[in-house]
Amino acid sequence: MCAVYLDHNATTPLDPRVREAMLPWLGERFGNPSSVHGFGQAAREAVEEARTAVAALLGARPAEIVFTASGTEANNMVLADLERRTGARGHVVLSAFEHASIRAAAARLERAGMAVEPVIPGPDGRVPAADFAAALRPDTRLVCLMLANNELGTLQPVAEVATLARAHGVPVLCDAVQAVGKVRVDVGELGVDYLTLGAHKFHGPLGAAALWVRGGIEIEGLLVGGSQERRRRASTENVPAIVGLGAAARIAAAELPARAAHLAALRDRFEAGLAAIPGAVVHCAGTPRTPQTSHIALRGLSAQALLIRLDLRGFAVSTGSACAAGTVEASPTLLAIGLDPAEALSSLRVSFGLTSRAEEVDAFLAALAAEAAELRR
Repeated sequence: MCAVYLDHNATTPLDPRVREAMLPWLGERFGNPSSVHGFGQAAREAVEEARTAVAALLGARPAEIVFTASGTEANNMVLADLERRTGARGHVVLSAFEHASIRAAAARLERAGMAVEPVIPGPDGRVPAADFAAALRPDTRLVCLMLANNELGTLQPVAEVATLARAHGVPVLCDAVQAVGKVRVDVGELGVDYLTLGAHKFHGPLGAAALWVRGGIEIEGLLVGGSQERRRRASTENVPAIVGLGAAARIAAAELPARAAHLAALRDRFEAGLAAIPGAVVHCAGTPRTPQTSHIALRGLSAQALLIRLDLRGFAVSTGSACAAGTVEASPTLLAIGLDPAEALSSLRVSFGLTSRAEEVDAFLAALAAEAAELRR
């Protein structure tokens, strides 16, 4: 097992305070929130307290929060509702490096007959708002733009794009899964219509997420049957996971400035140390980014080989490439910002969390330098 975990953009360890909040609902406290007796009503109260906490973190109203099982489900819910409402007719604009849950759902819409137009990010890892404006058409039905790219950490001009889209009467879906709990996220300031988040990205439990839907917008869920979540998601609520999401939201809201400072200090320490490693470069270093993310390349080396060697030494990071059918392919995100395939395949994503420490950063830098030198030999 790895001794040093530096892959917090993939998932984060559960905060002990969140676990403490969840434990009663994994044992002596239980009940179906739809039941009218005391057990059920206690569970309902716990769910609604969590809903209030998530809404407060986003500057939203509790009634606008829909609990889901994942950010993927929340994103899919919006795209599926669009297909039902439009019959897959019209036009969708999205950034070329949206999360796969949006890209795949958009591809399904395209197969059904809807026009889908990707907007290409610049080499700085941001999608120009002007390019979104140029892509809008009279029949555009939805704009999709993530708040923070999950690989590069670059923050996107969501508020500016939302203003442009609103002028044309086009709703905006913002995938904020990699941003919530790390940077300030206020739905009023962003001006979007839908926003998604996942608990496990900010030290909450796996299996708990949420979709924010602007008040006044009707949305039909992927799951139908019961009247849960105001008929927007049929299914008995996962009370322990939702309680954990609520606890993670309350803690993040209280600690956000200190949390961001801690993460940024670790990232900056790491990136400063890279100067001693030949061939090391930081991607999008001059672009506003989430504080926990550093995306680097060790030019001339295989990131996959580095990852394996680092893992054997007890360090967990991720590559900027994906393994498919036994072949390593360059990340679409890295190709979209103009990196050549060789550099894309030499890239690593290092991401920090609340449990990360400066001494771990220093130890990782030493291991990275040693393994890179060994591979070059």
